[in-house]
Amino acid sequence: MASAAFEEIVEDFEFLEDWEDRYRHVIEQGKAMDPLEDALKVPATKVDGCASQVWLHPSIVNGVFRFDGESDAMIVRGLIAILRMLYNDLPIGDVLKVDAKAELGRLGLNDHLSAQRSNGLRAMIERIRDIAAREVAKG
Repeated sequence: MASAAFEEIVEDFEFLEDWEDRYRHVIEQGKAMDPLEDALKVPATKVDGCASQVWLHPSIVNGVFRFDGESDAMIVRGLIAILRMLYNDLPIGDVLKVDAKAELGRLGLNDHLSAQRSNGLRAMIERIRDIAAREVAKG
């Protein structure tokens, strides 16, 4: 259940066989994101469990989930960009249906991230899922 944007990154990764090139591509995705406004970098948007500084700012408009994010680490900023491709523009109920581990596994990220980066990625996914679950519970 991946978006068209995420399917594009999967195709890009299949084309890029070398992990150096894949890392570079992830970093480029992060650089292409608009920076998060400083006013949104507050404790409420900060993600705990990440070795680097990470902020995720969600918005739900008409039942559609979106988030913006920022990190002080280039690779993590790229991971945020990939998560945005995976989750943005989904109906809020569908956010909980995404099997992020399986989808990200298609990129091979599980095998090529350090333990700290993997923990941080899990923390970001948990935050996204928690936001969606709270919103769905509101009805």
